[in-house]
Formats: sequence, structure tokens, C-alpha cells
Amino acid sequence: MEGLGGFLIPLILMFAIFYFLLIRPQQKRQKQIQEMHNNLQRGDKIVTIGGLHGTIDSLDESTVVILVNDNRKLTFDRSAIREVVNPD
Repeated sequence: MEGLGGFLIPLILMFAIFYFLLIRPQQKRQKQIQEMHNNLQRGDKIVTIGGLHGTIDSLDESTVVILVNDNRKLTFDRSAIREVVNPD
């Protein structure tokens, strides 16, 4: 019986460390990304996961149309937006 307790406590401790170092930060990051995708607006300057910089021209529930130059429009999935760039 003592052998089982000696084995179980370190296992639980390792799981707790694993949770707080890996799982929880990933869940928080995923929540931030989802919130950012939900708050996208026309005129936001964005960067895609491929590194393309542009301005949102229009959007719907699943796609975003991005102005790259004055006359180039590209359509992306919302999930392809990596970040919104704040103009300084």
C-alpha cells in the first residue's frame, strides 16, 4: 500500500506541473485569439499567419476581405488572421 502512495503522489504532482506550464497557458492564448477574431472590424490593420499585412475591407462570419494595396483585395478565413496591428 505504501508503494502505491509513493508512486501516486509524484504522478499527481507531475500532472499538476504539466497542467500549469503547458495546458493552461495554451487555453488562455486560444481564448485571446478567439476574442480577437470576434472583435475584428472594417478598417483594422492586420497581419495574417502567412505574414501578409493589410487592412480589412469587409468581413462576414467566416471570411475577411483584405486590402493589400489600393486596389488589391484578397479573401482569407478569419482563422488566418494572426494579429491586429495597432497604429501608433
